[in-house]
Amino acid sequence: MRRLIANRYILALLVLAALAAEFGLASISHPAALASGPRTAAPARAIVSSALRACPAPGSAGATASGLALTAASSGTGQAAVTRLSPLGSAAAPAPLHVVIQPGLLSLVNVTAAPALPRGAAQVGAGTSAGSAGGSSPPTGPARGGVMISASGSMARGLEAEQTSAGGLATAQCQGPGTDFWFVGPGQKSAADIELYLMNTDSQAADAAVQILTDSGPVLGSTDAGIGVPPHGIVVQSLGRLLSGSRVVALNVTTSVGRVVAAVQETSAGNAPGAWLPPAAVPATSQVLPGLPGTPGGRELYVAVPGAGNAVIKVTAITARGSYQPTGGSGIDLPGGSAIGVALPSLGGIPAAIQVSSSVPVTASMGMPGGAAGAPGAFTAAAAAVQEQGVVAGNPGSAGGTTELVLSAPRGAAQVQVTEVTAGGAPSSPARTIPLAAGHSAVVTLTAPREGGRSSAFAVVVRPLAGSGPVYAGRVVTQAGAVRSILPVASALTWVPLPAVRNSVTTALP
Repeated sequence: MRRLIANRYILALLVLAALAAEFGLASISHPAALASGPRTAAPARAIVSSALRACPAPGSAGATASGLALTAASSGTGQAAVTRLSPLGSAAAPAPLHVVIQPGLLSLVNVTAAPALPRGAAQVGAGTSAGSAGGSSPPTGPARGGVMISASGSMARGLEAEQTSAGGLATAQCQGPGTDFWFVGPGQKSAADIELYLMNTDSQAADAAVQILTDSGPVLGSTDAGIGVPPHGIVVQSLGRLLSGSRVVALNVTTSVGRVVAAVQETSAGNAPGAWLPPAAVPATSQVLPGLPGTPGGRELYVAVPGAGNAVIKVTAITARGSYQPTGGSGIDLPGGSAIGVALPSLGGIPAAIQVSSSVPVTASMGMPGGAAGAPGAFTAAAAAVQEQGVVAGNPGSAGGTTELVLSAPRGAAQVQVTEVTAGGAPSSPARTIPLAAGHSAVVTLTAPREGGRSSAFAVVVRPLAGSGPVYAGRVVTQAGAVRSILPVASALTWVPLPAVRNSVTTALP
């Protein structure tokens, strides 16, 4: 027995010695690997080969009914299938309503109204939530309408899809699926109806949760973790009663299972189209809100402070004359766990972007007079800088007003190429290069092209050139001096960077 134990100790020592020798030889063979730090090779890229988007309004009935503006800023072969979402869900995606096969062209897609909801399908409920009216969660049920766009090949590269009004004006961007969405805007005092739409573009069911902040603090019991969204389905939750009396509201939609696309509609009357709130960026200590128009009227900054700590924020306006703190824009103290509105009337009439700096992570949007009938205003929200290129597809040809880009460079000078593309695919005019000084904004007027003797709908492509600092952009449409639509310009990527591979001891272990 003693000999067996001794042999085991000897064997263990031999294994340790062998491992030490192996790692010792490795350190000799690669003496710089452990001390050189990350490599400086160019990052690897992956070409975008597929993309998913979803919009709640196309195919709905009444005031919210709309179509689609769809384009892919690329060339080659591919397709984008427009498919109706099911009110009750379906594991298999239904047959497409439309198939678009022309990247580089603007496609305007008419989506007919979806069949009426099955009898008894409305307000199916979504579990319970202590603290809401009657001890139950807000009314939730399947929605009529909504489409998903599934793109592949060249149609997925540089993809942009937007839902449009009857006149072809983009009212909201069709978002990609995710697990975390933020919306900030006016509360029930300004919008009698506030509805949250949840769409599932996948073949598996999703489970969503909603947390709500208002100007009075967190809505007690508002966390609803039981919202089931069926595969290839769409549900809507009515929040008006739960948010009664609120002046400002912030919604955070997350998922514990699967992914969703979230959208929020606010309206003062059920028979009016109202406004679709733009999604706001994930909370951070620095946010940029692009696309403030040069129209007169008040400006209200809506800020959500999700953490327990109070926020001290500073607002910087980035204008054509440079950057400055507007009146009332510095030393703003906001309580944690709340959503607050801050009036900034001095920004009226000044095209700009707004940078919000905070002592703790926040997210924000800004409202101003305008919007469609029944809307509590027109809105822009915290957004990311344009990477590679940004696209706005739904620009009407006969809006009877003005279509503009507001370009801003908060840090570092930039040069931005702007191209307008017709539905026929040809540029409506030569591409323009717009210089931006650091800390400045510029306004670019977009001219609707003429085809067949009349103005035509068009898309606009925004490309920051090499060496440019971060660029933020917003597209603004005005009619009769009032803002009709603002869209922050989102990146439309043809490739995504891959994470760099770094040296690690764990790579030597089995």
